[in-house]
Formats: sequence, structure tokens, C-alpha cells
Amino acid sequence: MEPQNLTYVSEFFLLGLSEDPGLQPLLFGMFLFAYLVTVIGNLIIILAVSYDAQLHTPMYFFLSNLSLADIGFTSTTVPKLIADLQTHRRVISYAGCLTQMSFFMLLGCLDSLLLAAMAYDRFVAICHPLHYRVIMKPRLCGFLVSVSIFISLLVSQLHNSVVLRVIYFKEVEIAHFFCDPSQLLNLACSDAFTDNIVMYIVGALSGFLPISGILFSYYRIVSSVLRVQPSSGKYKAFSTCGSHLSVVCLFYGTGLGVYLSSAVSSSPRKGAMASVMYTVVTPMLNPFIYSLRNRDIKRALWRLFSRAR
Repeated sequence: MEPQNLTYVSEFFLLGLSEDPGLQPLLFGMFLFAYLVTVIGNLIIILAVSYDAQLHTPMYFFLSNLSLADIGFTSTTVPKLIADLQTHRRVISYAGCLTQMSFFMLLGCLDSLLLAAMAYDRFVAICHPLHYRVIMKPRLCGFLVSVSIFISLLVSQLHNSVVLRVIYFKEVEIAHFFCDPSQLLNLACSDAFTDNIVMYIVGALSGFLPISGILFSYYRIVSSVLRVQPSSGKYKAFSTCGSHLSVVCLFYGTGLGVYLSSAVSSSPRKGAMASVMYTVVTPMLNPFIYSLRNRDIKRALWRLFSRAR
């Protein structure tokens, strides 16, 4: 029997996005700027929704929760990346890796489920406008957010339980800038085929169910709007969904693009570069999409800034 290089590790080494020393200051500045814009932009949305009574509606309740989830989602990976670029120390402990992975899966799944809840809210508002206030009560909105958090916790713990089964690793270098579950399983000494199957099934279900709800909601919305005779009514109905639909396309489009590119390309480094789109760019653009395409948010921000002055 041939000896195997079994390693019980206490820490991992993140290879990051680039090993070129000349690119480190540029990457540091770019990610620091993107992180600050993401946090400040989403905090402004949360403050506007909290302090403006006209925005105390189900749609903006879900939007403020989405902004909070976006702040947490980008905070699980980007601060560590910024610190690594500044200190040139890319080491993360085993416990830190599991913690980062857990919060990454939790908040990523929560983002997806909140987008589905927002799609349901738009469906009720457009297809059942007379019953909107009766259906979308604060209790139902709180229930939808609570269920989203519970499902996200369950998905996160399922991923963690799969990774925790791996005790020995072939090496300690992760070809990424954060602890990706699939990368950890690729480093396992034991056969990880079953674990990969379980992880892909859980990931597919956690992504397929929300996107199915979103597609069904928009199918009913489009069917209902097309029956409206005046073109002005159609434009008004579609304009209320424009911001949400843009965020949905950005979130799922970049996520799907990352997984397709990683499946086609054999380079893990290219997969890490593609992951920047949904871990950094998407949370940063969400506040701009909702503020630039939404008159209510723009009015609330103007009143908030006027009150602050």
C-alpha cells in the first residue's frame, strides 16, 4: 500500500487574485473603494427606509433587509481580502475558514430568498392591488423574512456539516481569496465524490426554489399587465418592478456566469476573478440601482439629507 500525504491542518493559505507585487496596491485601492461604497450605499438605503414614514411599506421593508444582507455578505470576504493585500499575509485558520464559509453561504442564500420575497410582494401589488394591504400585513412580511433566515441557516449548516467530515487535506493552499466549500473538498485526501454531490444538490435546491418563485411571480405579473389597455398603465406597472428585476438579473446572472466559467475553465484563479462579480460588484451596485430608478427612494434621500443639513 502506497503511503499517502495526509495532513491535519490548523490553517490554510489563500492564494488570492494575483501574486504580482505590482498589482497589490491597485487591488487594495479598488477593493477598499468598492467595500466603502457598498457599506455606505446600503446604510443610506436602510436609514432612508427607517426614517421616512412614507417608505414604511412591505416593498421597502424587504429592501432594507436586502441591504443589510448585502452588507453582511460582502463583509464576509472583502475585509479579509483587503487585509491580506495590505499585510501580504494570506493565512486563515481552520476555524476562521469554516466561520467565513458559514456566513458566506448564509448571507448568499438569504439574498436569494429575499429577492424571491420581493418578487412575491410585486406580484401581489400588481395582480391583486385591492387586496394588497390585506395580504401583505406586517406579520406576513416578518414571517417571510424569518423563514428566509431559517432556511439560510439550514443551508449553511448543511454545507458546514459536509466540510466538517473532511479531516485530512492533501495541501493547504486554496486557489481563491476566500474559503469556498468546493475548493476545500477538492483538497480532501479522501474521495469527496459523495460530498460534492450532496453539496451541489443542496446548492441547486437553495438556488432553484427562489428563482422558480421569482420566475412564476413575473410570469403572472407580465400576464396581468398585458391585459391592461392603456399603455401608461403598463409602463407604470413595469416601472415598479424595474429596479427589482435589474437586481435579480445582476445577482443571478453573475452567479450563473461564475459557475459556468468555472466549469469551462480549468484555472481556479480565473474562477476566483469571476467570483468578484457577485461578491463585490453586485452588492455595490444594488443601492445605485434602487436609488437611481426609484422616485420614492430619491425623495426620501433628499428629505434625509435636507434634515441632516
